[in-house]
Amino acid sequence: MDREVAASTNNSQRQRPYASGHLMCRTSLWGLAGFLGCAYFAWISFSRVAHGDYAWPHDAWTAATYVVWIVLLGIMLVDAHCLRERFFFGVLVINFLIGFGLTVWSSIPIEDVRKARLGTGALWALAAILSLRTLGRAKSIQQ
Repeated sequence: MDREVAASTNNSQRQRPYASGHLMCRTSLWGLAGFLGCAYFAWISFSRVAHGDYAWPHDAWTAATYVVWIVLLGIMLVDAHCLRERFFFGVLVINFLIGFGLTVWSSIPIEDVRKARLGTGALWALAAILSLRTLGRAKSIQQ
């Protein structure tokens, strides 16, 4: 009985739940969720351009929300040790920095907003593709 307890204690010390530095590659669910979310936002960005909706919010709550997301994604970017995940989070940080910049720039010309909507849509699409690169990697990173 004591040997079983000692063996299970040794095994639990070797198998830490988060030791690999992989946030998304641990399970395919995160890569799929990232793809669906980013694909949705890419579709929203491009559909706004297609419908001529170039409005961008310029209120303090939107700016504060962008700051929170930038900080959270920045933490995830620094915490990720996987190059695939760093690219994914890096693209998202860039996208949110652009969004924050447009939010605080209240006198932005409408043509620049159109270009920004196209650019952020492309970044969302790129992030969706990058999130797919993490699918099916969970087995290959377990040690």
